[in-house]
Formats: sequence, structure tokens, C-alpha cells
Amino acid sequence: MHPFFQSLGAFLRADPRLLIFGIVTSFASSFGQTYFIALSGGEIREAFDLSHGDFGAVYSTATLASAGALIWTGKLIDRIDLRLWTVAIVIGLTAACLLMAQVESVALLLVTLFMLRHFGQGLLSHTSATSLARYFTSGRGRAVGAAGMGYPLGEALFPALAVALMAAVGWRDMWLACAGAMLLGFLPAQLFLLRGHGVRQAAYVARIAEEERAESAAAETRVPGTRGAHWRRREVLRDPRFYLVMPAVLAPSFIITGIFFHQVHLVEVKGWSLGWYSAAFVAYAAATVPAGLIYGAVIDRIGAARALPYFLPAMVVACLILAFGEHPLTVWIFMIFGGANAGMTQTLSSALWAEVYGVRHLGAIRALTTACMVFSTAASPFVLGWLIDAGVRFETILLLCAGYAFLGVGLSIAARGRYARAA
Repeated sequence: MHPFFQSLGAFLRADPRLLIFGIVTSFASSFGQTYFIALSGGEIREAFDLSHGDFGAVYSTATLASAGALIWTGKLIDRIDLRLWTVAIVIGLTAACLLMAQVESVALLLVTLFMLRHFGQGLLSHTSATSLARYFTSGRGRAVGAAGMGYPLGEALFPALAVALMAAVGWRDMWLACAGAMLLGFLPAQLFLLRGHGVRQAAYVARIAEEERAESAAAETRVPGTRGAHWRRREVLRDPRFYLVMPAVLAPSFIITGIFFHQVHLVEVKGWSLGWYSAAFVAYAAATVPAGLIYGAVIDRIGAARALPYFLPAMVVACLILAFGEHPLTVWIFMIFGGANAGMTQTLSSALWAEVYGVRHLGAIRALTTACMVFSTAASPFVLGWLIDAGVRFETILLLCAGYAFLGVGLSIAARGRYARAA
């Protein structure tokens, strides 16, 4: 058998239950993701008489609050049993879906959006990536890439299903169905997949203890002022390389969130139907999975830091295609390039921090970086909504997004050099 297939087989046999848990958890985060919430954005704006900018401001406020809270709640995954942690988050997202089905005021809408974003996009995504990056030592890039399959699966399934449900029963009952799916479907599945987690956790604790003993033994010969293998979050915040790479890492979340949030306006400008647009998420999903897995294999071979410059060019191309294209097939091509970028970004964002800063405090570090990502997703609906209300053409907005992604490519190249020199 070819060595590649032998390696792949060994990887899949290492911990298949945890791997599927990561996929299911990222899949369950769909109800808190921008693309899903925005599908009922037109009905929400009509129900509360909100403009594009008004709704963007409410959404951004809720998302900013979610990001601020995530800095503190996200680090708790380092201390709480993964099973109890998962139950709490799923119940929180279920409650958010129930609230969305009943919301009657803008103030309650703000609270509901905060809960959807915090428990869905924030904590469930954080749980999926952190768990796999922590417990997989070899094949970490492929593991995180495989767990990211849950996002495109949701993007392929839920948009068309949500549009059909809203047409049949209305947007409020659609959210009621989401609550039922979380409580009766996802929660039992996740608990089943976490059976026997105590053994995995004990092995992880023993491995970390051994690494810390080795680090302590080497401390006498370490250059003063240098850090060990496992950085604390406050040490990461003092690392100049972190601030160089973060604008590039955040570019996809800012750009895609802004486009997806204002997707109803986009299809109106382009003259496409929302049904046609939502169907194109299948292409997004089809591109995300192989791109994430291939990029994960590249990361396992050359390292996440060296692979940095390769994840953003697809976003540049995606924005340019959507800016200049008018034919209905344009959205499908955009989704292919956007999905490829999403798959690579999801894989990189966890593997990089584990590789550079270690896994002992990975939950706290990823809570910080995920909060930064959520901040970027909070800013883009407001910024793009304000530009739309100001009369800026959507094509011009897309060109600005392409410029930001291109800048991110340059920052990634610079960050790769800094990480390589420090290795």
C-alpha cells in the first residue's frame, strides 16, 4: 500500500469518535453563523422596521458583546470536563433559537442575537477546533481540517432547507425547528461521541505532565527571557508576531461575514433570486472540504507557519469575481473560491496557534483569537451596511474587500519569515 494511504488510514483509526465529534460540533454551530441568521434578515428588518444599517448595527452590537464575553468564557474549556461543557453550550444555543422564534422587540432581538452568536459561532466553533488541536498530537492539521467539514455541510444543507421552511411555516417557526434539532438531535449525538472521554483526558494530562517535567529539567540551560513550549495568553499578547499575523487571519471572517450578512441586498443588486443564491452554498461546501483537508496535509508536512501565505489568494479571487460578474453562474464560482478559502482558514487558525504556542493553554489562546475573529464579524455587517446606506455600490465594496485580502497575503509572507527566524 502507498505510504500516503497507510498514513491516512492510521490517522483515521487514531480517534475516530473524537474526529466525528469535531465535525458534528462545527455542524451544530450553523444556527449561530451569519449566513444562516441572514437568511431571515429580510423578515427581521420588516418585522422591526429596520434599515440595512440599523439591522447591521444591532447585529454588530450583539456580536461585539459576544466577542468580549468569549475572551473569558472560552478559556473555561481548559478547566471544565468536555462533556459538561458541551451540554451547557448546546442548551444555551437551544434557548437562543427559542427566543428568536418569540422575539417581539429590538431590545430582545439584541439579546437573542448575542446568544446565537456567542453559543453558536463563538463557543461551538471554539470547542470543535480546540478539542481536536489539543488531543491530536500527530496529524493535527488533518484533524482540524476534517473537523471543519461540519461548516460546509451546514452551509450545503441549511440555506435551502431554511428558505423552504420559511416559505412553508414562516421564519419564526423555522427557528423553533432549529431549537428542536439542537435539543433532540445534536445533543444526544455529541454525548454519544464523547463516551469514554475520561480515558482520553487522562492520557492528555499525563502527556502534558511529562512535557512540563522535561521543560523544567531544561530550564537551567534556557536563555534568560525565553519561553517554554506552552505559552500563556499574556505571553502571546506580548509577542509582536501575533499582531503581524492577526490582520491576515481575520480578513476572511470580516469579508465573508459582510457579504453573507447583506446577501439579500446582493441578490437584489445582481438580479438573482435568493433561492438560486442559497442553492450555491452547495458549491461553497464542496470546495471547503477538500481545500481544508489538502491544506491540513500541507500543514502536517511543512508546518502551519510556513503554509501561512497560501490561504488568502483564493479570497482575493472570490471578491474580484463577485465584483465584476453579472451572470447567475457568477455566484457559484464565487462560492467555490470562497469555500476553498474557508476550508484553509479553518484549518490554519487552530493548527498555527498549537504549533507556535503549544496546547497547554490552547483554550485560553484560542478564546482570544476567536474573540478577535468575532470582533471582525461584528464590524463588517455595520461597516458594509453603512456603506450601502451611504449609496456606495456593492461592486465597489467588493473591490475594497479584495484589497484587504491582498494586503493580508503580504502580511502572511512577513509573518512566515518572523516565525521561521524564531524557530
